[in-house]
Amino acid sequence: MLLTITLILSGLVIFNLLLLKLSCNKTVKTQKVDKKPVVLRTRLTVAPTTQTLAATGS
Repeated sequence: MLLTITLILSGLVIFNLLLLKLSCNKTVKTQKVDKKPVVLRTRLTVAPTTQTLAATGS
């Protein structure tokens, strides 16, 4: 009986290791792509304008 339990547990362990080896996710390495920097906002230049002030009366 002890031999039967030992054989069953050994078989289950070997089966588990076999499944673990076969089910590993194999990731595919992506090829290197020329990455250009992404410009989120470009700086806008605004020409300065002069304001004409209203007469205050003083």
